[in-house]
Amino acid sequence: MKLNNIQQKFIEDKLTCLSKSKFRSSFKLRNRELVYLNDKGIAVIESHAEDFIRNRLAKKDISNDGKQTPMKGHPVFVAQHATATCCRGCLYKWHHIEKDRDMSEKEIKFVVALIMEWIKKNS
Repeated sequence: MKLNNIQQKFIEDKLTCLSKSKFRSSFKLRNRELVYLNDKGIAVIESHAEDFIRNRLAKKDISNDGKQTPMKGHPVFVAQHATATCCRGCLYKWHHIEKDRDMSEKEIKFVVALIMEWIKKNS
């Protein structure tokens, strides 16, 4: 996804804010995730990110909210925890995306862009 300058600045500001959290800044891509990323390529990882967000996070009613995102095993999962996009609770706390409604297309695109920017910076 290509971002304009304003969107890029907003993403950068969010990543800076998140990096000040001891918990959020503790997430790192391990060798296994880096190998997977290099094998699949950034475009495939971005399509995985969009699928994960649409299928695991975008709906308002998630039966296992707070437990739907593994802590490791895929670069996107690690990035979701690092960027506070792992559950609706974190999305609300850090990004003010309300829990009681489906995410908008704009919000989905923002979350995917945030995840992908974190992955690019940390790979």
